[in-house]
Amino acid sequence: MKIVPTLNFGGNCREALQMYEKAFAAKITCIITYGEADDPQYNSLLEPGQGDYIYHSELLIGGQRIIMSDHVDLEFQTCYSNFLTVMCDTKEDVERTYETMKDGSKTIYPMEATPYSACRVVFVDRFRIRWGIMTEQVGQ
Repeated sequence: MKIVPTLNFGGNCREALQMYEKAFAAKITCIITYGEADDPQYNSLLEPGQGDYIYHSELLIGGQRIIMSDHVDLEFQTCYSNFLTVMCDTKEDVERTYETMKDGSKTIYPMEATPYSACRVVFVDRFRIRWGIMTEQVGQ
């Protein structure tokens, strides 16, 4: 078994994919739009222009697969109880990643050293996804 994190969006999944690809030096391995999927379960729910929304996509961050999609049948709210933590090799990697993602974000814990990390920042990005970006060891 594998746990595969899944992130849902309300129409801006493609924009999130592009930002995460840049921030994490990730690789987009799959993108299927609602128009391409032609899923009868959702076709009747699509409003004009939503055929280009992301039905299913996959992103590899350091070998970890994340599934991402837009939903046309749900309203999204920020979830503070669940979030993704990304372990970076160095403080500079944390700083670079956060710099790419910080516009429009809400910081929960500012970038700082902790007893378990030389550099950690926790925030909700502009897509309302909560992230923890940190180094794994104190000395890095």
